Amino acid sequence: MSSHRSLTIFREQQADRIAVNNQIIDDSVLSEDALDFVHEIFLRFGPRLSDLLVERVKRQEELDAGSLPNFLEETRSIRDSDWMVAPPPRDLLDRRVEITGPPDRKMTINALNSGANVFMADFEDSLSPTWRNVILGQVNLRDAVRRSITYTHPATGKRYELNDETATLFVRPRGLHLHEKNLLTTMGPVPASIVDFGLFFFHNATELQRRGSSVYMYLPKLEHHLEARWWNDVINWSEEKLGIPVGSTRTTVLIETIPAVFQMDEILWELHDRSVGLNCGRWDYIFSYVKTFKEHPDRCLPDRSNVGMDRHCMESYAKLLIHTCHRRGAHAMGGMSAQIPIKGDPKSNEVALGSVREDKIREVELGHDGTWVAHPGLVALAKEVFDTHMPAPNQVNPVEKSCQIDRMDILAHPQGDVTEAGLSHNVDVCLRYVVAWLSGNGCVPIYNLMEDAATAEISRVQIWQWIRHGVRTDSGEVVTFGKFADYLNKASRAMVEENGLSHEGLICKSCTLLRDVTDSHKLRPFLTSLLYDNLEKE
Repeated sequence: MSSHRSLTIFREQQADRIAVNNQIIDDSVLSEDALDFVHEIFLRFGPRLSDLLVERVKRQEELDAGSLPNFLEETRSIRDSDWMVAPPPRDLLDRRVEITGPPDRKMTINALNSGANVFMADFEDSLSPTWRNVILGQVNLRDAVRRSITYTHPATGKRYELNDETATLFVRPRGLHLHEKNLLTTMGPVPASIVDFGLFFFHNATELQRRGSSVYMYLPKLEHHLEARWWNDVINWSEEKLGIPVGSTRTTVLIETIPAVFQMDEILWELHDRSVGLNCGRWDYIFSYVKTFKEHPDRCLPDRSNVGMDRHCMESYAKLLIHTCHRRGAHAMGGMSAQIPIKGDPKSNEVALGSVREDKIREVELGHDGTWVAHPGLVALAKEVFDTHMPAPNQVNPVEKSCQIDRMDILAHPQGDVTEAGLSHNVDVCLRYVVAWLSGNGCVPIYNLMEDAATAEISRVQIWQWIRHGVRTDSGEVVTFGKFADYLNKASRAMVEENGLSHEGLICKSCTLLRDVTDSHKLRPFLTSLLYDNLEKE
């Protein structure tokens, strides 16, 4: 049975039920057939996903006890044998510039029109997953696939529509650890990854095939090759269910966790002919470094600004990813520069763009086949760099079987200071991001850098780890919870002055959440999980 406000569907013998709190503009995204599809994925693959998440916890407990990650002995034959993934489809041969952002309607049009080769529509780190944002994101992508998407600015009346030539669309669903509380079954909420993938696939796979393309997915935050196998099985079943050519859905996996960097061959193997690449998810990778080694006092990172891609561990991670991908015939994608264009300040803007240029030159010369930007204003710069240094569509060429990067290169610890300015900045950025996220915005320009969940996570876990192990700042003072609280109070007062008393309640709520997560004896694995519990159920 169903109604406009809520949709309830009963399954066989009423054993399982999906209930949707339905306060959206377009009910067709949540048609009964679409929900049937999502629900069947959940029934077939949800229990196995739960088991995989339990295994994550067990592996982390071993790391907390003092062990260090390593390449898996049981999969050595995969790493040592010669095999290749399938060649990329025609519209993925050249991915030199990829722009990312949430599937907001105006953003989707501008990103597809930006001149980038790929637009990755992001339901994950750059999206605050209010039910409205999630469902309208699906509406916007459905309209974009059919090229019917338009937008008229309510104040200026300016109309936005797609150009004749547009970027190729990728979609990044939410991570495996997240759930969707607005889509419920008798066994609990549906995993958010199943919701995001299932709705997009159901509504667009056939249409994309008709238009000569296919579903292309970015898969985030994997920690083990068996999680890649889970995704492969979900996609296989989905293709067979809808009559889509099996293997036509292609995937790029973000290597953004420490455990995953030791299983890159295995991840490509599990997805095999679906694989079109791996991506250096550098910000989440730094976040994962702290989370993985949170109980190791000798592995406290210096200020976030001092953990760049020029550090030995970060450069080694990128080199190993490039070697692995090119040996297997896959793309090795570079990461995101946090800088964005600065309006009204030509000198600062010149410095920012210079930093982006240096970063992209380093990536292309290292061997990457493409890179990420977060702002349309950076597409031309990134493309110029890659056009100059990579005249071919990509740099995928046969490489030597052996690689000079070993385990200790990956695990090398970056040295440096923890400064009062770094601590203050982390607290300030965390607070500003949490306030924005709870307001429904997951992609926030702060101090001329584009902050998303990954960069906020770095700031949050660094503070926790510094307090946990009594790290001293450059002033000689120990980082304590009291010192953190003082900086938080200062940052909150500044925000109230900037935004007015009308925002005081939200700022206070955000401060309370940050105090709780920082004062916890155990590190909360994901800030977004805590914040999501505090988004109002819609």
